[in-house]
This record gives sequence, C-alpha cells and structure tokens, in this order.
Amino acid sequence: MLDIKFIREYPDHVREGIRKKGDVDRIDEVLSLDARRRELLQRGEALKAKRNEVSDEIGKLKRSGGDAAKAIGEMEQVKQQIKAIDDELRTVEEQFHSVMLQIPNVPHPSVPEGKTPADNQEVATWGSPPVIDFKPKTHWELNEKLDLIDFERGVKITGAGFPLYKGQGARLQRALINFFLDEATAKGYKEIQPPLMVNAASATGTGQLPDKEDLMYVVPKDEFYMIPTAEVPVTNIHRDEVLDERQLPVKYCGYTPCFRREAGSYGKDVRGLNRLHQFDKVELVKIVHPGVSYNELDGLRADAEQLLQKLGLHYRVLLMCTGDMGFTQTKKFDLEVWSIGQQRWLEVSSISNFEAFQARRMNIRFKSGGKPEFVHTLNGSGLALPRVVAALLEHYQTPEGKVVVPKVLHRYTGFEIIA
Repeated sequence: MLDIKFIREYPDHVREGIRKKGDVDRIDEVLSLDARRRELLQRGEALKAKRNEVSDEIGKLKRSGGDAAKAIGEMEQVKQQIKAIDDELRTVEEQFHSVMLQIPNVPHPSVPEGKTPADNQEVATWGSPPVIDFKPKTHWELNEKLDLIDFERGVKITGAGFPLYKGQGARLQRALINFFLDEATAKGYKEIQPPLMVNAASATGTGQLPDKEDLMYVVPKDEFYMIPTAEVPVTNIHRDEVLDERQLPVKYCGYTPCFRREAGSYGKDVRGLNRLHQFDKVELVKIVHPGVSYNELDGLRADAEQLLQKLGLHYRVLLMCTGDMGFTQTKKFDLEVWSIGQQRWLEVSSISNFEAFQARRMNIRFKSGGKPEFVHTLNGSGLALPRVVAALLEHYQTPEGKVVVPKVLHRYTGFEIIA
C-alpha cells in the first residue's frame, strides 16, 4: 500500500506508475475519499470539543443550582451530530481503505516501460547449453523411461497438476530442497518452517488479497488460504511489530509446498513439470533498512543465481517491464534456465523489491531512536523446483536416456546416475 501523503503530494507521478503497469486509475476516487475523511475528522473533533465545553457548563449549572435543561438539550443535539459523523466516517474509512488496497506500487525509475513479456530486458546470461551429438529428449520423454514422476496417478489421487514423485524422482526432490536450504543458511538466512495455510490478514499483507483471490485454494469453513508461496507466511512473521534498527537486515529462508489454482494454457507450455498446481520451492525473504534495499536486491539476486551456477545450468536474467512485473513490486528480476529438450527458457525464480508497499499493509516498522519508519521487504525464489528438475534432466541426459547427477548433489542424492 502506498502512503496517502505521497499520493496527495505526487498524484501525477502515481498516475503515471499506474498507467505503466496497465492498472485502473483510482487516484481521483481515493483523493476524494481522503478529503471527505479528513473533513469528517475535523468536524468530529470540533463537535467533541464542544461536547466537552457543554458538559463543563452543565456541571457548573448543577453545582450552582441553576437551570441546566437548555444545556442538556444542546448536549443531546451535539451527541446526535457526533454519532452521525462517526457513522459516516466509519463508512468512508472502509471505502478509503478498500480503494487504497487496490492502488498498485509505483515502478522504480530503472524499470523499462512495456506491456508484455516481449518488453522485458535480458540483462545477463551465464553458461551455455550442453554440446550433444544426439537429439535431446524432453523431461517428460525421459520420465517415460526413468519412471521418476507418475502424472497419471497424481491425477487419480487429486487432479491434473498434482504430480506423484517416486524413487529417484522423490530423492532428487529432497536433495534439491536440502541443497537450497543449506546454501541459504550458509549465507546467513535463518531457516523457517511456516504454516501452509494463512488467514486473510496475512494474504492481504503481502498483496495476494484483494488482487489474487481466484489464484489461491481456499478453506471456506475456517477462512484460511493455502499458501501460493512461502513469501506470504514468512514475510508476515513480523506483522504489527516494531524492530530495532540493529536487527536489520532480517533474512529468512523457508521450504514449503506451494498451491496455485492458475490453470494456464494447453500444449507443451504446461506439459510435464512446466506448470503445476502443487510444487515445492525454497523462498528467500529479506526485511531491510530503506536506504539499502536496492543493494540488498542485488545481493538476493546473486544468492539465487549462485544456485544455478553450482548446478551448472545455463540461465539468463530478465529485468521485468512495468506491465509484466506485478501489482506489488517496484522492481523485479526473473531467472530463466535453458531447456535443451524443449528449446525454450523456463522461469525458476522471481526476485523482487516491494520497498515499503508490503510493510505498510503489514505495519512492519523499525526504530532507531526517533519516530518508527516502515521497513522495505524483498523476496526471491531460491529456487522453485519443478522447472529446475526439468532443466536438470534435459541438460544432463545421456544418449542412452540416463541422467548424470551434478556433483554438488551427490551427497544429497546418494547416487550419481539416474537410471
């Protein structure tokens, strides 16, 4: 959520940011509600001051034996006016808060303007595709021989998009999770095992509500949401808290399954592990001082990139354009690995800075002696497993249809060849 003072002072700047993101401009509406809210507050305060004066007058008249009937009648009128203003103020404040939650974050000046993924900028690459002298298979073709993932029984148990990992496939999942967590904790991230369901306040805090209700699985009876990412519970750890400046930066990592209702499209883009309703991911979250948040964003990106480098996977870094970066972010990078079997890039991580947007919704502040200030929040996938697994199987495949396990995973898998 943006600061209303910022919107009042720079309405055209916020409008421009909304235009660049392609969202609905509700600035006039929120400014009108804000003006009415402040007017009602002023009138209410004036009437309450008058009520206190009349109350004092009534007390004096009663003590002196005078006639307080007129003053009491005036008091009743003031009370009724105060109630009417308080009732209207409650309604206006609800409307104001609702509209404020629907105003997107403003893009950072370094973010390229654009409307579609074609407008994203490639800012870095690492490695190169493997050199092979045979026609590479896709990961779903390799899976037919290796029997690592049972998609059909996953459909039987739950539905499409809920894979069943088994044997070496299950071991590879566990190996990657442990590898990612160990790498993160070695870099100073504190490991968290959060709840897999959150309440509406948590989902609102990170921006899933009211923007993305249809993308989450809901438990209606208890009003809980299955988490679409560990970002939601982990960032909410410090909701409604004031941190000491000396605690910053706070760095957390957490592994969770993630649940997303997004259906996607049909065809090769959603085949195999390309798009799932349930998948595993290790998330990296930072809560930082506003003065260093973009340096921390670069550090977060480097931490995620190093994982791909240690796995030896060819990848590129995209700086997302204004129209493809999301409602809550000020700046966002995506990491995409090269799928040699599919001959396309696969996203495995999004790394974002939200500045104070989430912190204001969650009321997370820090104090260093003066008035508490809002922190900046950042997060990034470190990493999402399905497409990493897809890229690993395709990248390290042999002509016989086996897969060589990267050396860095050997101590986690307990095997060097998937066969």
